[in-house]
Order: sequence, then structure tokens, then C-alpha cells
Amino acid sequence: MPNLQHISNIKMLQMLSGNDEAIANVYISQNLAVVRTIPLSSVTNFLQGTPLISDEMRVLILKKGDIDVNINLVKHHIEANDMVFLGFNGIMELERFSEDVQALGLALSDDLFSMAVGNQTPSSLDGHLRSFHIHLTHEEFNFIDHLHLILSDNIKQVEHSAQVTLRLISSLLWQIDYLHGKHEQQESLNQSREQQVFASFIQLVSQYAPQHHDIDFYADKLCLSPRYMGNLIKTASGKTAKQWIDDSIVTRIKIELQHSDKQIQQIADEMNFGNTSFFTKFFRRMTGNTPNEFRKKKH
Repeated sequence: MPNLQHISNIKMLQMLSGNDEAIANVYISQNLAVVRTIPLSSVTNFLQGTPLISDEMRVLILKKGDIDVNINLVKHHIEANDMVFLGFNGIMELERFSEDVQALGLALSDDLFSMAVGNQTPSSLDGHLRSFHIHLTHEEFNFIDHLHLILSDNIKQVEHSAQVTLRLISSLLWQIDYLHGKHEQQESLNQSREQQVFASFIQLVSQYAPQHHDIDFYADKLCLSPRYMGNLIKTASGKTAKQWIDDSIVTRIKIELQHSDKQIQQIADEMNFGNTSFFTKFFRRMTGNTPNEFRKKKH
């Protein structure tokens, strides 16, 4: 049974090996990937339908087409001019894409990110956000596309300054941070109280659900009473807070069952269940199958 797969810059380069059209539009090294556009067919066999853990920080900006993807167990529909950030060790699973998809890409290793930002880290990229997804205006898209093009042209030169490259990466990262802050502020103005709490709750659930199953933990993180938080979540989404938590836990369990060779006991322990019996009852109640039955069906 295969282990949960990782996606890295080097693996992407291996997939594109021999595709001259793709290689002409990308720069990929162990620490940096700058993608202007590549034929999606070159990588979809690897990306589609399999949860992948990213070894690098990644940014995708869609130029054309649309994509359905799970990011840290949350479904996203990405359209033209959408920007998506995925932090180190984030989980993504491509579900569907249109044939006309074109996108800009950037991927940085932890070491290169630290070198580029120095002692001052952009707040949205400091690790407290595992991911975010925002829609850019045409002006915002054009400007970040221009910065991305300058970085791409610079890095492809036979001789180029490492310091210039680091400054260009830094400029791009700070622009990403600026756009996130700008859109977050506008979204906060437009969102109701319920929507604001729900957005924060979902971010917490995607990060903590495998270890923390009770509503009190999330209410405490949001400085709300469990009842008040529960009412806001139900009003904003139509589902209870507990349903969102349980759904996230089940999704993560399915990933482990389908893409790792871990024993049921180990998964139960890692997911913070008291014992295997309770773990099995929970999973059967949520899916109609025991963990072993689900694993056999998928393999």
C-alpha cells in the first residue's frame, strides 16, 4: 500500500522531463519553482485524485479556466484571477479542472523563504495561516503577473545576481501579503458577524480537527462561549460546528486509510481517539463502513 505522497519541486521537474514546451515556461530547482504556464496534462496524472503533502510553500494564480481542489481538507472552486496560497506541509487534492486551465506558480523551500524575507516576515506568510484563497481585480492580477514575469526573466538568465533574485522574490511575497491583507479587510467589512466567525472556525478546524474533537476547544480559541459559537456557525453554514469537525476528522482518516500503511490502532492514536473500538464506531457511524472495510474497498 503506498504512503501518502509528497509533492516537491524536484518531483515536478521529473514529471516535466522531456516536455520541451513545459520546460520552456518554467524554472525549477530544489529551492525555487517559477512557473509561467505549463500544459496541465503534463502533471494531472500525478496530481489528480490523490491527496498530496507539499514540501514547499506554494502560490497559484489562475489566469484562465477553473479548478476544483481540496486544500487542507476544505473544498475550493478556483476561477480566473483567483490566488491560492498553500503553506509548508499543506495538503491538497485536485478533483477537477477545465481543459483550458492556465496558471502562474511559485514554490519556495523554507530555507529560501527565510533568506528572501530576512528578519521581517510578511504577516500572512508567517505560518499561522495554512492556506488562503482570494479573488484579484484585473489591476491586481496584472501587477503581480508583471512581478512574476520579471522574476522569471531574471532567474532564466545564464548569469544573474543572487541578491537581485532574492529581492525580486521578496517583492513578490510582500505583494502577496499586501493583497491578502487588503482583501481580508474588505471581506471583514462585507461579512456578517456569523460569516466572520465561520471563516475563522473553518481555518481552525482544518488545522486542529485531527487532535481536537470537542467544540469547547474551538470556542476557547475564538473567545466565545460554545453555545454562542455553535449558533453562529449554524446560522452561517446550515451545519452544526460538530458536523464540520466530524467531517474534517473523517476526511483525514480516509486519507490515512487510503494512502498509508498505518495500523488502525496507530491512526486511532494519532487522531486522539481513546481506543480502537471508539474509533471504529465513530468511522462506521459517519461512513457506513468500518475502517478495515473502507480500506479494502479502496484497494
